[in-house]
Amino acid sequence: MPATTMSKAQREQGHARIFDLGQQPLRELNQALHQLTPGSNETAWEVLNPKGSHSVAVGVDQPVAVDVRGSVGYYCGGMNAGGAITVHGSAGPGVGENMMSGSIVVKGDASQYAGATGRGGLLVIEGNASSRCGISMKGIDIVVHGNVGHMSAFMAQSGNLVVLGDAGDALGDSIYEARLFVRGKVGSLGADCIAKEMRPEHLELLQGLLDRAGVTGVKAAEFKRYGSARTLYNFNIDNADAY
Repeated sequence: MPATTMSKAQREQGHARIFDLGQQPLRELNQALHQLTPGSNETAWEVLNPKGSHSVAVGVDQPVAVDVRGSVGYYCGGMNAGGAITVHGSAGPGVGENMMSGSIVVKGDASQYAGATGRGGLLVIEGNASSRCGISMKGIDIVVHGNVGHMSAFMAQSGNLVVLGDAGDALGDSIYEARLFVRGKVGSLGADCIAKEMRPEHLELLQGLLDRAGVTGVKAAEFKRYGSARTLYNFNIDNADAY
């Protein structure tokens, strides 16, 4: 199921609560989202005129759909824990930083360190992502329809980074146990990052991520997998499930 399905269905029902940031302060939007309680019937939110505002919809911790109609500044959707946030535009640095669960979809491009330190959930960038996409990721799944910049997945600990386009230099530098899937060209691999065999379980995992991200017409077999050579840290295979 594409990550935007819940948001679209709720919009069609006409039940969205509308917040116009051209008329209302951002603080009121975030406060209203933080005050939601389990079982609330305010499950769909529409944010108008963001005009590059920073920290839009940070700290959402309920399963609500938030549609942001325009581009945002830094840290949109940071610490998301269950929300389905869609940015109908581009996003500044740190979109989805430290995300726990739920989904964030950016219809345009994303700036630096998208999904940084993310611990869970799904981040979809339908355009390109800049440098350090997925830096220090800790369980998040990131799918980028376009390209990613240099130093992406730097010190990535766990989770999956999927790139349908190309990756810049030093991909996966000092990587731990995250999995990287790139369909296009890689500028260069960072320290301790190597190409790895694409086994059946990886093909199944990748196809599931593509399906969740709403990607069509692309096959998992078209990607290459990259990961850690395990030479930069003390690794005990008996503890692999902890990563």
